[in-house]
Amino acid sequence: MYDVVSLGELLIDFTESGVSAAGQRLFEQNAGGAVTNLLCAASQCGAKTGFLGKVGNDMHGAFLKQAMVNAGVDMHALIEADDVFTTLAFVALKPSGEREFSFARKPGADTQLRSDELDCEMLTHTRVFHTGSLSLTQEPARSATYEAIDIAKAAGAVISYDPNYRASLWSGKDEAIQFMRSLIVTADIMKVSDEELPLLTGETDPSKAADVLQDQGVKIVAITLGADGAYIRVGKDSKLVPGFRAKAVDTTGAGDSFFGGFLYRFLASGKSLKEVTIDDAADYARFGNATASLCVERRGGIPAMPKLAEVLERLKQ
Repeated sequence: MYDVVSLGELLIDFTESGVSAAGQRLFEQNAGGAVTNLLCAASQCGAKTGFLGKVGNDMHGAFLKQAMVNAGVDMHALIEADDVFTTLAFVALKPSGEREFSFARKPGADTQLRSDELDCEMLTHTRVFHTGSLSLTQEPARSATYEAIDIAKAAGAVISYDPNYRASLWSGKDEAIQFMRSLIVTADIMKVSDEELPLLTGETDPSKAADVLQDQGVKIVAITLGADGAYIRVGKDSKLVPGFRAKAVDTTGAGDSFFGGFLYRFLASGKSLKEVTIDDAADYARFGNATASLCVERRGGIPAMPKLAEVLERLKQ
């Protein structure tokens, strides 16, 4: 039995890394992707994880597969395709450490995963099935995502969802809103950033946004607030969980590492969704905040994910 299985994008993040002697920008190759960042964060803490997705049968795909294996993620269901290239993302960092993206994905291999390529054995043997929203941007991955959720939910898995808006990957904002919102009704646990609240809920206030999500069936809501931590809602109860001090050098994967840590702590508690109290969820969020605070102190997505001992040490602050 897996702890967490996810479906979605696995791609190369070429992250800005200084300039050459000739004054040209240099980019460092890192393994990344929102759902895969989350898997690696959970795996580094000790969770048993697995991935469903597609890369190209090329040098980038081989690099990504090895990076995930090195992070402890089961990759036996990865499809390595000859007819499409691995998706690439170029990530430039602003002075604040925030990112701006440019994608090579027309189409990228991650968008070409088909329903008939899903590993149903993994989907029916996981405690949590997690997905993001980038797999919804194009067919056939969109239909594969819906199918995977249906299979996992029918088998009793907890469904977790973390929407991730990248404007350039959609034909328009209205399309993005339509499909990103379509998964809310499937989610048991949902994490959303404060920046994406208006897209997902039409609200900017975390409390009002949590109301909107709960009305659609979400049982545990986690709204990340950057350096300010996270707003958590369970039932009618809510808490603001402060973040940890960190010297941020790269925010790539910050939200993913938070949610990976959150889900790990939830699973480690051994509690069912119905048993989770607001104090429990606040503990999961504090663990997630500690994980994220370590992640942002390093460069890259997957390579920046901390190990359990590091997170436990940060929690002592």
